[in-house]
Amino acid sequence: MRRDYFTLETADVTADEPGEPTVSITYEGPTEELETRLRRNDGQLDGDGVDVAYRLHEPLDADAPTGVFAVSDRITGEYVLEVNVESAPILSIVEAAGADTDGRYRLVIETDEGTQLAAYDKSTLLVYDDDGNLLRDRSLIPSSVEI
Repeated sequence: MRRDYFTLETADVTADEPGEPTVSITYEGPTEELETRLRRNDGQLDGDGVDVAYRLHEPLDADAPTGVFAVSDRITGEYVLEVNVESAPILSIVEAAGADTDGRYRLVIETDEGTQLAAYDKSTLLVYDDDGNLLRDRSLIPSSVEI
């Protein structure tokens, strides 16, 4: 699946928006392959079965830095999807969820026709710099997790 088949939007990331911070990914390609990636032999991947990460292509101090937002299968390590996106929406999710007491955000994956393929409540979003180093202060890492 090509990265340009996906678009990413965020919602409820400012004080004016009272809901849970949300990352919505819309898929504009043929859905069969994505639906397959969202399943494992025993059924649909659940929130504990996926990992979410963002890796920058350039330093954060660059003008409008971009990177790759990725969702992967926690057991196999295979990518479910990847989408190129500027860093601002991702960092706004981290900030909004980190400001909340439970540090959670919602990840929704849907088709361009509005069919929801998956929805996950997540508390971890790892952000890496352009050299692959974890940016702890820019990531969502629950206190119960050791990295």
